[in-house]
Amino acid sequence: MRNLFVVAAVLSLLAIPDAARAQGNTAVQGFGAFTVGTSSALGGASFASAFGGTIAAGLTPNIQIVGEVGRLSDIKPPVLDVLNFTPADLHVSAWYGEGGVRLIASPRSPVRPYGEATAGMARLSAGVSGIGGRADAVIDTGLAFLNRTEPLLGVGGGVMLQAGPIAVDLGYRYKKIVATGVASALNAGREYQVNEVRFGFGVSF
Repeated sequence: MRNLFVVAAVLSLLAIPDAARAQGNTAVQGFGAFTVGTSSALGGASFASAFGGTIAAGLTPNIQIVGEVGRLSDIKPPVLDVLNFTPADLHVSAWYGEGGVRLIASPRSPVRPYGEATAGMARLSAGVSGIGGRADAVIDTGLAFLNRTEPLLGVGGGVMLQAGPIAVDLGYRYKKIVATGVASALNAGREYQVNEVRFGFGVSF
């Protein structure tokens, strides 16, 4: 019995580092970002804000499963920036959710480069403002019936700066939304392409 106790104690001590590493490879993060849309066939760029949250669970020290939800405040095609010279403002926003895999280099280093690939869905919403009176509300109500949920694909990378349980994420994401309906018509039938530069702050456990 004493020998069994000693063996169990030794195995428990050996398991402590692995458990600690597994806990340190799970993280929750919030982020803010700015997006650069380049969806239009005419080129150009439009800038807007974005925000969201990410959770990452470690499979191995170098591989995480990631899930993310967020909002892209305005991804309208740059060709519609001509409306900046009028009282009207038409915008296309998106709430989205996605999941995927993240590969981490130097997982035990305080500086951790990473790359990831994701897939999910985005809820595209078109709206208009600045016309005045009841026209804004009437047009927005009509557009709401044409809002759609569309497939989303993404890739990205960056570097995670780790100090104890605190992590800072400096990263880039590319997202492509394959749109149909009114949202697609606004972009000449093309997919929406969004480049995102983000800053995230989170904790590991």
